Amino acid sequence: MADTQFRIATFNLENLDDDTADPPFDARIATLRPQLERLSADILCLQEVDAQHPVKSEPRILRALGRLLEGTRYAGFHVTAGDGANPADRHNPVVVSRWPIWAARLLRHDLVPPPRVRLATADPAQDEPVEVSWDRPILHAEIVLPGGRILHVFDLHLRAPLAAPVPGQKSGPFTWKTAGGWAEGFYLASMKRTGQALETRLAVDRLFAADPDALVVVAGDCNAEMEQTTLRILRADPSATGNDALAGHALIPLETMIPEERRFSVLHAGAAVMLDHLLVSRGLAGWFRDTEIHNEDLSDEVLDTTDTPSPESYHAPMVATFALPER
Repeated sequence: MADTQFRIATFNLENLDDDTADPPFDARIATLRPQLERLSADILCLQEVDAQHPVKSEPRILRALGRLLEGTRYAGFHVTAGDGANPADRHNPVVVSRWPIWAARLLRHDLVPPPRVRLATADPAQDEPVEVSWDRPILHAEIVLPGGRILHVFDLHLRAPLAAPVPGQKSGPFTWKTAGGWAEGFYLASMKRTGQALETRLAVDRLFAADPDALVVVAGDCNAEMEQTTLRILRADPSATGNDALAGHALIPLETMIPEERRFSVLHAGAAVMLDHLLVSRGLAGWFRDTEIHNEDLSDEVLDTTDTPSPESYHAPMVATFALPER
């Protein structure tokens, strides 16, 4: 019998919100909608989806996303931002699926407690350690594929490598008083990012402990490249663990299937970097057929000197095609 192909994509939409006038939301729709249609995805892992609050006494809703998807192939798809009744006002991870979403949950210090750090440069000095919590949760969605198998989708948006605030160390939004204060803020940011990666890795390991053949995809904006600590934690490659018995727990980065000169999702000050990733379990890798990064028209997030916010995203979407075996 013939296999059924399906596609999984990841795309950081960057501050998707229809409550702002600049840029006009119609311009955002005109820019983003063709990109989404080109992906022709069955499962979308989206980041930076803001929620709106049209009625203050009621929960926020994903109105901007609904407007963006209206009239597209994704209209009528299942949508989840997690198990909470009220999405966050900014930067929700969202999964959009052709097939039913069996369950969805947000992970944020469920498996990894927030580390406690006594800040060295805080002004005034602090007597007690402070908790370093993740900026955003991890979205874990369970999708029922045709034939009944469950696909575990982890949608990530990890902390950017921008220094986190340190009390008394900033004189403005982007200005630090001391190099040491900035350095400690950068250290805190890396702790948040790698902590999110660790929590994802532990969640994935739990799945493999229960089912060694679990179908898993970890997708999203990791704000890190392949050989950086964050990705090494997520991948858990046997060459790093030194234990071949753990090979089944490793996640395979699909970007390695793309020629190196095309392997980037962000242009940053003239440098082409790969910050957005699709990592899959060995079971799902067996169904893999092809992958693409739609980076042909990508603008440089630093060198774009326009005075008004851009309607486009500075991240390129990535999509992979799989063949679902008929049962």
